[in-house]
Amino acid sequence: MTWDVALILGIDGLANGAVYLLAGLGLVLIFSVTRVVFVPFGDIAAFAALTLAAFETNRLPPTIGLVAVLAAIATLTEIGSLIRKGEAAAIPKAVLAWGVLPLVPCALAWAASRAGAPAAVQIAVTVLLVVPIGPLLARIVFQPIADASVLVLLIVSLALHFLLSGLGLLFFGPEGSRTQPLASGTIPLGEGFTVSGQIVLMVASAIVLSGLFFLVFERTVAGKALRATAVNRVGARLVGIRPARTALLAYGSASLLAGLIGVLIAPVTTMYYDSGFIIGLKAFVAAIIGGLVSYPMTAVGALAVGVVESFASFWSGALKDVIVFSLLIPVLMLRSFLSVHSEEEEDEVEQ
Repeated sequence: MTWDVALILGIDGLANGAVYLLAGLGLVLIFSVTRVVFVPFGDIAAFAALTLAAFETNRLPPTIGLVAVLAAIATLTEIGSLIRKGEAAAIPKAVLAWGVLPLVPCALAWAASRAGAPAAVQIAVTVLLVVPIGPLLARIVFQPIADASVLVLLIVSLALHFLLSGLGLLFFGPEGSRTQPLASGTIPLGEGFTVSGQIVLMVASAIVLSGLFFLVFERTVAGKALRATAVNRVGARLVGIRPARTALLAYGSASLLAGLIGVLIAPVTTMYYDSGFIIGLKAFVAAIIGGLVSYPMTAVGALAVGVVESFASFWSGALKDVIVFSLLIPVLMLRSFLSVHSEEEEDEVEQ
């Protein structure tokens, strides 16, 4: 390996790390607020990439049908819940929230596909179209079992991923797709060495979105409500914050990040209906490095995962994923060694 090769691999690793950074932030956000390890995060990113590819080939995005089906199920679920609670008067509001609003992006996507909208409009509509997927899934699947244990929520999340993979195969088919680059040209970094504009865009997008993420958490009421719910759900409820609403906000924000990830990654890799799973797993490794609570450490972990993956693909393309996932072993051992175990916990384990 020469220095030129190492520099190329390092740049590629930073690009991969930028994607895992955004995905890791979404996973940590959902887990800190709801205690759910949202495995389908990567599926939403894959659906966004395939949606944009459908736009570019002048096809009606199948995501419209997926969102419409989820909206219908969520509406029926909410209506059934209101009837059981004796709150039938709130049904019109529920129909508007769960049955009508999610269909607005569907209508925009249909209009954009028919009118041959420009690329910028296609990207915006693509992201808007996948944003309702997270909240709809949360209402259908996770909200009814919000008080379950973390293990139960994880099992349900895994089952939901396999269900979405099947729906992805049904709606999008087995063919892979790749979109046009969002940024053309190259940027020279030295004598005989250049970086593509797409990679620069990916890294810059991760930096900008991370900064906006920080500002939202620090300066907005919604961000402070998310932080309060993540720190203490009971305390947040006592001061008037409704955990169910903050959970939906977390899922919506994560879906927004997933949509942006799909748009950014689609030009550099061929995306299939199930390609999001491996993206979510590698982002989960980064989130574990951050303890599923620390955003800065998650960012560091994401960059580390991206760089390790890039160099591992140079040494052994067949074992690169094994090497990346092996990062979990020392991290978990270190966290277990540094964590404080009380005597009461040890007695419970012995019993």
